[in-house]
Amino acid sequence: MRQRLGLAAALLGEPQVLVLDEPANGLDPQGIHWMRGLLRRFADGGGTVLLSSHLLHEVQVVADDLVMIGRGRIVAMGSKDELLRRGGTSVTSTDDDRLARLLQDNGVDVTRTGAGLVVDAEPRVVGEIAARESVVLLELRSGGSDGLEEMFLDLTAATSREGDAA
Repeated sequence: MRQRLGLAAALLGEPQVLVLDEPANGLDPQGIHWMRGLLRRFADGGGTVLLSSHLLHEVQVVADDLVMIGRGRIVAMGSKDELLRRGGTSVTSTDDDRLARLLQDNGVDVTRTGAGLVVDAEPRVVGEIAARESVVLLELRSGGSDGLEEMFLDLTAATSREGDAA
């Protein structure tokens, strides 16, 4: 109730901009749904909502434009749709090194992640190259299919705190 009361108090003065830090913190599922609707209506009515949250699924549901920050640096910025589209195609195979070379030889940009490769090509193109060269694919999926949380983890894998502690 304290979160709801805080949002209500913030809206009393009919502000043009709301700045919220972890607004879903402590809310039950019904409260999160209520907050999501409130923020969406506020934005649709011409208001601006600046929202900081670690709950990336919730951000994905309500946000239009995003800035992702990892270890104090901007790692991605743009519209939600643009960021999810540019996630690239994720692929893992029985021989990621060979697949990376084959893709690069075919003019495809390749980025190595902790979970395999992210490539700048449609899944169909990756599949065709792999099939032609008899590389067994273990996983092939469109960029953004996992959402913002996976994108953030991929973008910050090299500098994550878990990596530092390991």
